[in-house]
Amino acid sequence: MDGVTFHRQSALRALPAVHRLLAEPAVREKLADLPSALRVSVLQEALAELRAMWAGDGPAEDVWARETGAEAIAARARRAADRKLSPRLRPVLNLTGTVLHTNLGRAPLPPRAIRAVTAVAAGYSNLEYDLASGARGSRHEHVEARLVALCGAEAALVVNNNAAAVLLVLSALAAGGEAVVSRGQLVEIGGSFRIPDVMAQAGVRLVEVGATNRTHLADYERAITPETRVLVRVHTSNYRLIGFTAQPALGELADLAHRHGLPLYEDLGSGALFDFAARGVGDEPTVSFSLRSGVDVVTFSGDKLLGSAQAGIIAGAARWLEPMRKHPLMRALRPDKLTLAALDATLSLYLDDDLAKAEIPVVRMLTEPYEAVARRCREIANRLSPLLAEVDVRLEEVDVTSRVGGGALPQVELPSRAIRLTSPRMRAGRLFDDLRTVPAVPVVGRIEQDAVILDVRTLLPGQEAQLVDSVAEAAGRWFPGG
Repeated sequence: MDGVTFHRQSALRALPAVHRLLAEPAVREKLADLPSALRVSVLQEALAELRAMWAGDGPAEDVWARETGAEAIAARARRAADRKLSPRLRPVLNLTGTVLHTNLGRAPLPPRAIRAVTAVAAGYSNLEYDLASGARGSRHEHVEARLVALCGAEAALVVNNNAAAVLLVLSALAAGGEAVVSRGQLVEIGGSFRIPDVMAQAGVRLVEVGATNRTHLADYERAITPETRVLVRVHTSNYRLIGFTAQPALGELADLAHRHGLPLYEDLGSGALFDFAARGVGDEPTVSFSLRSGVDVVTFSGDKLLGSAQAGIIAGAARWLEPMRKHPLMRALRPDKLTLAALDATLSLYLDDDLAKAEIPVVRMLTEPYEAVARRCREIANRLSPLLAEVDVRLEEVDVTSRVGGGALPQVELPSRAIRLTSPRMRAGRLFDDLRTVPAVPVVGRIEQDAVILDVRTLLPGQEAQLVDSVAEAAGRWFPGG
């Protein structure tokens, strides 16, 4: 047996057993707040990590002695416990410049919505209890009146996301029959969710009409048969067809549907209650515009342009929504109390456009003037410059373009201002990774031309200090030799 093998075996045999570690005062103190089963588990994990240290040539004797003391093992076990107990879903600072970043949770909630969620989450609530009568109530009543008023609808329902809304509408209105839709609107969104697939899942036969780029009213009319249950219009919220294109106007399509006793259903996807187009941001139609044009049922998301929690919202004529309200899928797709609390609070902010611009983060970010973004960028740059100079990281302020994201307003480019980080000693990937993995609040930017770009448009008000602290924490790894 060679000396290295003997040394390894001797060292591993010398590791203390778990029951002996549990009797050590340093271990008892470090893990005192943990249940006994978890104390055992994390000590076993700490010992496994030490054994793994010998997978290669093994550590030096002084290192091994230091790492196998009771206090060091207790500290290693404590770190393992903290990892196990720490939430996996964590806040991050979004400096990507993408407002509705799907991977980062899409719309941040307004402060008013956060307070509403906290209040409801902290105890019991009147989710399905009518406080006035003392009888059972409906969870949909908490937001229906606001949605009806804001959308100009007769009725409204909320489910857990817009894909669920599409499924419920088609299942309730067209199961066993046909739905007529233009070929140019057979969209796919994230996660390979395709309109033809959801129609098949709902038991609806898809009837495609027109061509990819041009569909006429006569195409729809020729497709209507006794098996037709609904005419479907899908708003291409995540792309645009431009050039030699044609689609019937909503009013024309609604008239055709109503002459045949059919509903016109429009999946708006993103769905806007705020008129962004009137503020020079894109061309997204509002929900109220669709309903005024004669659409009977519209569906849209809660966590995109509306700027609230993930939800699917269905609004329109009461006669067509009633079958959905009673459909067996409704219970499977219904929203929870936290979603409803956030949505109700957000909807209240749409009572006034100035209030919406001031308090709904998505609306504010999409309408914030370039000059205001540039001022914030300058203030942050002034705070970061001294600490970055110490670690040989160069900071520049640059003009960039922000995006809406989330499958909304695909052609909109928002002029913005950003902080550009480069280093002669480190590639952008290293800077990016260190910012992304800081223990406090991770910073997520983007890489362009071997530089890290931190787009200030998507940094929320009040997060400036967090950004400075997180960059300072990352900079601790950037000292020469670090």
